[in-house]
Amino acid sequence: MAASSSGNRILLHKLNELITFKRICNITQHDIFIRRIRTSRSKCQLQPKMHTKSPPQMVGVVGLEIHAQIHAASKLFSSSGVRFSAPPNSLVACFDASLPGTLPVLNRRCVEASVMTGLALNCTINRKSLFDRKHYFYADMPAGYQITQQRLPIAVNGSLTYSYLGGRKRNQVVTKNVRIKQIQLEQDSGKSLHDDHRNQTLIDLNRAGVGLMEVVMEADMECGEEAAAAVRELQLILQTLGTCYGNMAEGQLRVDANVSVHRPGEPLGVRTEVKNINSARYVAKAIDYEIQRQMEVLDTGGTILNETRAFDSKSGATVPMRDKEGLQDYRFMPEPNLPPLFVYESVASVPAGVDPTQVVVIDRLKAILPELPGVKRAQLVEEYGLLPEHSFTLVNEVGLMDYFERVIQKTKAEPRKVIGWVIKELLGNLNQNGLRLTQSPISSEALAELLNILESGHISTSAAKVVFQEMWKLPEKSVKQLVAELDLELISDQEQILQICRRVVDAHPEEVRVIRAGNKKVLNKLMGIVQKETKGRTDPLQVRRILEEMTS
Repeated sequence: MAASSSGNRILLHKLNELITFKRICNITQHDIFIRRIRTSRSKCQLQPKMHTKSPPQMVGVVGLEIHAQIHAASKLFSSSGVRFSAPPNSLVACFDASLPGTLPVLNRRCVEASVMTGLALNCTINRKSLFDRKHYFYADMPAGYQITQQRLPIAVNGSLTYSYLGGRKRNQVVTKNVRIKQIQLEQDSGKSLHDDHRNQTLIDLNRAGVGLMEVVMEADMECGEEAAAAVRELQLILQTLGTCYGNMAEGQLRVDANVSVHRPGEPLGVRTEVKNINSARYVAKAIDYEIQRQMEVLDTGGTILNETRAFDSKSGATVPMRDKEGLQDYRFMPEPNLPPLFVYESVASVPAGVDPTQVVVIDRLKAILPELPGVKRAQLVEEYGLLPEHSFTLVNEVGLMDYFERVIQKTKAEPRKVIGWVIKELLGNLNQNGLRLTQSPISSEALAELLNILESGHISTSAAKVVFQEMWKLPEKSVKQLVAELDLELISDQEQILQICRRVVDAHPEEVRVIRAGNKKVLNKLMGIVQKETKGRTDPLQVRRILEEMTS
């Protein structure tokens, strides 16, 4: 009996140890998972490799709905002006407030902007499109419905080619394609301002009725990095066209992401919608977090809810807003106060009796389409011999390509040298200080002047970098002034350079012995000492040649 009792105690002890071990493992795995969500850069590269006998690894499936505010002087259906940060309710027409008896009047500029955007995205432009009412009741929508294009939008079946820097060193241009389902015109809503201190909500209708283009992208993306790259490319295209300023900080470009996960070959999973993401960086973070969250839920036997979520930028997590199990019936119906919208292929196709200047003609808009970002990148590579990743950076950073070309026009330096200074020095300093290009203290003319002095042989590359940093601090001074004040002009006295090199060689006998034994890399140490003594005022190639002769 005692033996049996002792055996039971041992068995119970072993079971307790096993349970404790499993708990520790679960906590460790969860801790690792949370840390991975918040620190990883690209979930496209993060997903684990599949083992030969294990089931396929789950992958993310991402589609986007992007609301772009149309750059126009007035709203979509009223003459009220459009201006960010205007005093509350100062830009509200009677129609925007839904006063009885008011009727919508379609803004032709908004139609032209949506057609131009459709053409740039390789869409089919519907010659006839329709407007619908989407009913829902909220305080910032006075009419109780939104005018949109649910049945027959203005543009369909397009595509967007986008690129991002991938690979281990983030220096390989990865190019992908996403299908554009449709582009539709619709009204924006007003803005709710929540006052927590007084426990009340204030309504600002300045934004109500502003024209939007909703660009719907199919679920062809797999991670946040791809989605962010697609958003950035669309933003560049819209800015190039002038159809939308694309300032996400001012709400001119807002992103809703539809995210689900599944195993390749299996049906798509239940999706969640992450609403109103207001920067490309947050698009990547929100989607990557949501993909990993859903994988974690499914791995632990849970169920994904069809819900709307918001991204909390402070915690880096998505949080639930409301579930969609009881889908709202928007009661779509044709807009009775707006006739069908017609656009015409050419002036010749405009019906008799209709003034061609008063309608939207596709050929006329095609003729004024500017060069798109993809074309500009190809031209930079071909014209200046730049690397694709450099052209990618020049085009993607607002105004950087124009800055680069202005420097090229005013300097004798090769384009490949110029690009190094623009990207590494200029852009590096801007990013380090959190500045935009328009805030740069160094103009394109000043950088060109510095490069010209460098090319003339008056200063060395290391000295030029010192001057650049001083230019950043003292933009009011010219390059020549700074070179003179810092005494950075190259030493032209050959005998003086020889004496300096001789002193360095004599002072470092051990390094000389190693060099003579065959380790030529140590020569770089002696060169650095010479450069330090001369404050970078010697030609590195000349110094190397002298040191090689002295240590041979």
